Amino acid sequence: MPKRIGIENSIAAADAVAMANVDVVAAYPITPQTHIVEHLAELVADGELDAEFIPVESEHSAMSVCCGSSAMGARTFTCTSAQGLALMNEIVFIAASLRLPIVMILANRSLSGPLSIWNDHTDVMSVRDCGWIQVFADNGQELFDHVLYAFRVAEDPAVSMPVMINIDGFIVTHVIEAIEYWEKEQVARYLPAFKPVNALNPDAPITMGAFGIPNIFSETKKAQDEALLASKPVIMKAWDELAKVTGRSYKPVETYKLEGAETAFLTMGSFGETASIAVDRLRSQGKAVGQIRLRLWRPFPFDELREAVKGVKKLVVIDRAISYGGPGGPVASEIRAALYQETHQPAIANFLAGFAGRDVTPEDFITMYEKTEELAAAGAPIRQEDYLFYGVRE
Repeated sequence: MPKRIGIENSIAAADAVAMANVDVVAAYPITPQTHIVEHLAELVADGELDAEFIPVESEHSAMSVCCGSSAMGARTFTCTSAQGLALMNEIVFIAASLRLPIVMILANRSLSGPLSIWNDHTDVMSVRDCGWIQVFADNGQELFDHVLYAFRVAEDPAVSMPVMINIDGFIVTHVIEAIEYWEKEQVARYLPAFKPVNALNPDAPITMGAFGIPNIFSETKKAQDEALLASKPVIMKAWDELAKVTGRSYKPVETYKLEGAETAFLTMGSFGETASIAVDRLRSQGKAVGQIRLRLWRPFPFDELREAVKGVKKLVVIDRAISYGGPGGPVASEIRAALYQETHQPAIANFLAGFAGRDVTPEDFITMYEKTEELAAAGAPIRQEDYLFYGVRE
């Protein structure tokens, strides 16, 4: 039977990568992702993982190496945060365009400036449209499960596309939790050997990443978009089979106490667990409140979101990033776009909170709920430009 181990989530994530029997790890240290790749380096150095660990000179080089190793048919992993992601940005887009099934953990952290090592979602939102499959894990167990899940999805012949696992820096990376490790038999059942769709081979030459003239560029982008959209059935099947192997169920959009709810919080990442405490407290007071967790960020789960909000009159969307000069937070903007032509459109109150690791408590979520109720009671529509920075000192 699988055993639960009290362990730092970053170490558990590295162990999950090792259980996937990766061939190549290329990484550069940056807080708060460093413990993941440090532990992988230890496993390789101690002979516990038969893989190439390549300590590159920058994150740009890390993703470049990953592209090369993945293109050769090696199971490939990397990890980064914030400025590291910004530095590898050029190659992140190339990895998706080349359909390379790289897996990357992004330990979400603020992008400068001012300089901050703490958590929010400004880094992942900077690559919202990079073409990767993107999921969010709220805690250590979800992170462990999704490492193996990510390789399963990325390497499926019908997908062959990179996958990004988002976790909140420090809030998830550095916390010790009880993690149920998979047994070898479970991994063997769930994750097949990597058989690349295309691989560089001097005996059968192919071209990757060639120059695209204007006459073909639009067609290649349309094909890339269609491929990302077409990955959805594999994404769903991999979650279904993960549930059969582990007993833990994951969905693109997950709900909590949503039945009969007139108001719902919508969160991404570790805030979901805090919001659920607020929901419990408000429910105990007789308030019709529920919660929606957005786990799949790309491809965006339109149908599941629309189904979830049926019956909800007010949606409290919490963003941990801002679209400067725009309509508030990027998540709220996407939610509004997804629901724009729907017959039923809940009023959306957008709160910007938790920037650079600022604590957001259950009491804060209750205050957001009360503020949303006040705005709705005022009678005027809640406009998209009326987003609110929560907790900013005056």
